[in-house]
Amino acid sequence: MPIRTRKLLGTIALLVLVVVWSLIAMAIAQAPLIASSRLAQGIYYVVAGIGWVLPAMPIITWMSKPDKDPLR
Repeated sequence: MPIRTRKLLGTIALLVLVVVWSLIAMAIAQAPLIASSRLAQGIYYVVAGIGWVLPAMPIITWMSKPDKDPLR
């Protein structure tokens, strides 16, 4: 697959990931255990805010792979 196509598909996948991640994070943030404690809220928002990076890394790695040499 050409790099331009991978980048297009990867960009769409990243956008979908961020939207779905944020919607799920907002739903979980309404849980009584998190909503009742400022400390729990702080820890949760740090983890949820950084957590999307882990599933995004394989997508970015896949997107940035160079094209295969057609002569090989």
